[in-house]
Amino acid sequence: MKEILQKLIEGEIPLEEAEKKLKTMQIREIEDFAKLDMCRDLRTGIPEVIFAEGKENDDLVKIILGSADKGRLMVTKLNNDKYDAIKEELTLLEGFKIDYHKKAKILLVKNHEIEKEGKIGVITAGTSDIPVAEEARITAEEMGCEVFSAYDVGVAGIHRLFSHVRIMIEEDVKVLIVVAGMEGALPSVVAGLVDIPVIGVPTSVGYGVGEGGFAALFAMLQSCAPGIAVVNIDNGFGAAVFATKIAKQLQ
Repeated sequence: MKEILQKLIEGEIPLEEAEKKLKTMQIREIEDFAKLDMCRDLRTGIPEVIFAEGKENDDLVKIILGSADKGRLMVTKLNNDKYDAIKEELTLLEGFKIDYHKKAKILLVKNHEIEKEGKIGVITAGTSDIPVAEEARITAEEMGCEVFSAYDVGVAGIHRLFSHVRIMIEEDVKVLIVVAGMEGALPSVVAGLVDIPVIGVPTSVGYGVGEGGFAALFAMLQSCAPGIAVVNIDNGFGAAVFATKIAKQLQ
């Protein structure tokens, strides 16, 4: 976009041609199964994100290769088997760093880094909640935030929590993402301790009435502690995007 505008300013292309190029560059079609939003990062501050679940391996590779010239993209909910099936074909991306995070199920494809601005904290109730928290952490870092994390500090041993919250507040984090399964109590506890926004992320960790994460979701929605926003079950990505937008606004 900048290149087109620069050419217009310097008189290398007429206004009509610049307008046409700006219109056509926004969407890129990959055969008949995908339409890529090429201006998402400029418009929303969110890098191109590809949701891997449900996509055929060949289609997923074509989408990744078709998006890579943007310089940075993320592939989410990419399990290890699916990554193993496509990783050889990603070697076609010369000059790009390919970084797969198995626990978070995230693939990063990038040819440059970005400066960090804004700080957020990520906290989990239990060790089993870490994969969702890692999805949040990596997403926030790729969107340009510095992230402080504290894992396995839930209500079963609440004394584990306090020193980590104190450190995060001292570091001037602007938002806390709190990830919890089972009964989903931790976001309420944290929100009662701090004066910054808390984003609750219910996870599908649990059994019996807690199976699938709905008990944690309902508990967070029903919280008596004010100042909590809640995202969908296992949605570490969505929590990170929301948190990052808040943190950057406060810089």
